[in-house]
Amino acid sequence: MALSVSMGQAVDLRVQPVDEVLDRVERSLQVGLLPETMVRKRRSVGARTDRDTWVRIERRLLDKISDQGWNGTESAARLKGIAQPGWYGCVVWRAADGQVMWRADETELLPGAPVGSAILSEAPELPDDWWEALNASLDALATQSTSRIATPDTDTITQALITEFIRGVFSGDLDTTTERWVPAHADLNWANMTAPGFSLFDWEDWGNAPLGLDSASLWASSLAVPALADRVWHERRSDFESRDGKVMTLFVCSKILGPYAHPEDPRLEPARRMAEQVIKELQAG
Repeated sequence: MALSVSMGQAVDLRVQPVDEVLDRVERSLQVGLLPETMVRKRRSVGARTDRDTWVRIERRLLDKISDQGWNGTESAARLKGIAQPGWYGCVVWRAADGQVMWRADETELLPGAPVGSAILSEAPELPDDWWEALNASLDALATQSTSRIATPDTDTITQALITEFIRGVFSGDLDTTTERWVPAHADLNWANMTAPGFSLFDWEDWGNAPLGLDSASLWASSLAVPALADRVWHERRSDFESRDGKVMTLFVCSKILGPYAHPEDPRLEPARRMAEQVIKELQAG
């Protein structure tokens, strides 16, 4: 069983047995995980503990861990002015086959349930003070400094990566240069924020990225609900109207429209329309 989840290949922790992993986490953190609270995702498992904390366990291939390490949740604990759960401790180990790392972080319980899945199909009921808290946290994050580089989708973001994604989908000699890089959560979607009390969690991939990455990512996860996407654009308008924000909008559109696009994805057409508009604006200077 341990071998089945440690091999250096793609696995899905929603279906793979993880009992031995859970046992090791409980022994190392000296805590009991409550099975009825367990949330299983493709590469992570989370559960409430018997001391009213939360433990998130993630499996990551060794070659997906950059030189900066793999302590995003831990290092995010020093950030100021951001609504996020407090961090208490962790355990990290390398699987026996040497190709996979496991990490379990223990944090404060969230103040509410996640807003929804990563990509929403219907609009959530979010009061104005929720949006105010979102804006305050994102604005505070962008003012801070770090040597970390963001790893959206576990890939280290670079200018070359941005250009590769955009030019791989959109034709023409478009200038994709970005100028202002600021700290970003780098995995901002509706599954990583709570409501009605706002909190932003899952900080594994945060670090410097072009201005607007977070706003564009949240907009992309809202596209199946046009009114929600419009609200995100309105709330983060200064990001979207900046040149870097436009490039980041194209970047997230390229991920939706790229080679792995699903023909029934409701985000395809709005992403195409926005991409056409943004390309015209960038070409116009």
